[in-house]
Amino acid sequence: MKLVVGLGNPGAKYDGTRHNIGFLVLDELAVRLQAARPRSAFSGLAAEATLGDQRILLLRPQTFMNRSGASVLGAKDFYKVDIAEVLVVCDDFNIPLEKLRFRSKGSAGGQKGLSDIIRCLGSEDVPRLRVGIGPPPPAWDPADFVLGKFTRQEQAVVAEIVVRAAEAVEDWIGQGTAHCMNKYN
Repeated sequence: MKLVVGLGNPGAKYDGTRHNIGFLVLDELAVRLQAARPRSAFSGLAAEATLGDQRILLLRPQTFMNRSGASVLGAKDFYKVDIAEVLVVCDDFNIPLEKLRFRSKGSAGGQKGLSDIIRCLGSEDVPRLRVGIGPPPPAWDPADFVLGKFTRQEQAVVAEIVVRAAEAVEDWIGQGTAHCMNKYN
């Protein structure tokens, strides 16, 4: 079993915001993998899927971004998933829009959902796919920026990067983090 976690905030108020790009990637993956209908589990929405002979759990924590860790820990422990088999998909405003960056471990880099996951799992050795959402404009509060919606001009680019990120997650499922770091970074 591999656990793929898409980070975001629940509720219509946050649909289409930069912070919810992890949810968008999981939505695309669910379609591509013909995932089962999501069910409430682990303080989130969980859907099982397969890719080849690999079982996958797609998890969208519904605890709000900054409290994602308990949801991830619950699913990880229930399915006895090794930390190397967990992939967190999240936004990053330090990466330009259209860019992806895989990491096998490291600090949260200011991403509070990832920070809570690291805290709850007790390790920085959590593979992650950071999806670039671009930098905040000058004089913008970063919190306001990530909770803002993509502009009309950005939406076409976002649609493309969501598809590319879903493809990258499929590569991660089959080939692992090192392969994806070489291919996508």
